[in-house]
Amino acid sequence: MNRYIDPLNRALLVAAESEAVIDHERRLTYRELDARCQKLAGGLRAIGLRRGDRVAFLSANSHRYLEAYMAIPAAGYAIVPLNTRHAAPELRYALEDAGARVLITDRDPGELARSVERVIRIPGDYDALVDAAPPMDLRRDAPTGDALAGLFYTGGTTGKSKGVMLTHANLVENAKYVLMSHTFRRDDRFGLLSPMFHASGTFSLLPTVWMGGCQVLLPSFEAHAALDLLERERVTRSFAVTTMLALLAEAQLASPRDVSRLGELGHGGSPSAIEVMRRIHRAFPGARLSHWFGATETTAVATVMQDEQDALDGPRARSCGQPVVGVEVRILRDDGQEAAAGEVGEVVVRGGNVMAGYWNKPEETARVLRDGWYYTGDLGHADEEQYVFLVDRKKDMIISGGENVYSTEVESVLYRHPAVLEAAVFGIPDPKWGEAVHAVVVPRSEVTPDELIEHCRQYIAGYKVPKRIELRRDPLPKSGPGKVLKHELRAPFWSGRREMIA
Repeated sequence: MNRYIDPLNRALLVAAESEAVIDHERRLTYRELDARCQKLAGGLRAIGLRRGDRVAFLSANSHRYLEAYMAIPAAGYAIVPLNTRHAAPELRYALEDAGARVLITDRDPGELARSVERVIRIPGDYDALVDAAPPMDLRRDAPTGDALAGLFYTGGTTGKSKGVMLTHANLVENAKYVLMSHTFRRDDRFGLLSPMFHASGTFSLLPTVWMGGCQVLLPSFEAHAALDLLERERVTRSFAVTTMLALLAEAQLASPRDVSRLGELGHGGSPSAIEVMRRIHRAFPGARLSHWFGATETTAVATVMQDEQDALDGPRARSCGQPVVGVEVRILRDDGQEAAAGEVGEVVVRGGNVMAGYWNKPEETARVLRDGWYYTGDLGHADEEQYVFLVDRKKDMIISGGENVYSTEVESVLYRHPAVLEAAVFGIPDPKWGEAVHAVVVPRSEVTPDELIEHCRQYIAGYKVPKRIELRRDPLPKSGPGKVLKHELRAPFWSGRREMIA
């Protein structure tokens, strides 16, 4: 029936007195979590919300965030998680675009308060509302599968943020796909390290609840704090974007913790360099690695590569895996025909977890949703057994002297050098070649640009080698979910031009 409340219903039947969430010293059983969800829903109804109203949430990870994520959609409202790294104008845009009536936040809202009817501050206002509210029966007249459950605003790595409309069916189907593709257990303790405002930060939430497992929350990501949490709470599995796992590995190699209970580490986001994955495996040798590919528009999941550590020395080392059960993935050429095995084209996805569209943006929706398929904007190819290999975002493909250069291929070579901690490759304008390959590198030890350029020449064709490498001390700019913001790095080089052809 695609009822959003069903995972919590099952957890109450099989694990009512088991821990549902650990948030510092606060520990809630499933019975306690359910009671707080019903009271939160009742409190929002008491202040005048009606079915279909949008409730924005701007906060670090916490048990209250988990409560809101469960209760708001189950009550018939739509949650609007806001990126805590966005600037005030970006947040105001999302609030006003969504038409949110209420903002729940753990920080001073400032001018944002003018964009909503009511602000509920965490912890004081929120706890007072929950304590005083009459509970709302979340099982009665539950919303249908096509009802809007949330608006998830994209991270802005590809332009102006858009509100991705995810329905109850999207979220529930996605949870089923994850459960069918991976084994979640009741005794799992899932380390929730990624920010909950992003779909990748909550893709495991419903599956874990459905199985009666426990969510262990980290308020905001910091590598050593995350390791302490994994050790202290004996976390069994976790997920983060690759950049976070790389930082986690660096911290573990420098100052090891006892993470022997950690059986699986999942990651998603941009294609990962093989050397980075080897280093992660070295830091966490007892954990199975899994690579999940998807987008906010696919409720975070489309393919999965299980036991990635076993493939690092084989031909599928760079694959993001096969389509998860329930999802179709195809590679299409520019003429719309399906690409042959090994042929690069656009990755398109179809399944019950594909979004309903972009909020208030029919033209953008029509561009990416066609005949039930979501056109991701990612370039890739697949082999004979449907293992998908991502090569780039369309906009990150560099055309230099008429040759296609995939930035991730160059980044992967840079990461082979032991002195490279972070690397980003993109195209910049060049009077001779149209675009030139440019790299920004954050080193972990002393190295010169010339040394890195010579290193690249050993592995890739001359036209792919960066014409220039810029060294930086500060970390590369990243979105809230941890993706490198290449458009920020690229923008100064294209300033004053009408288009950024990169």
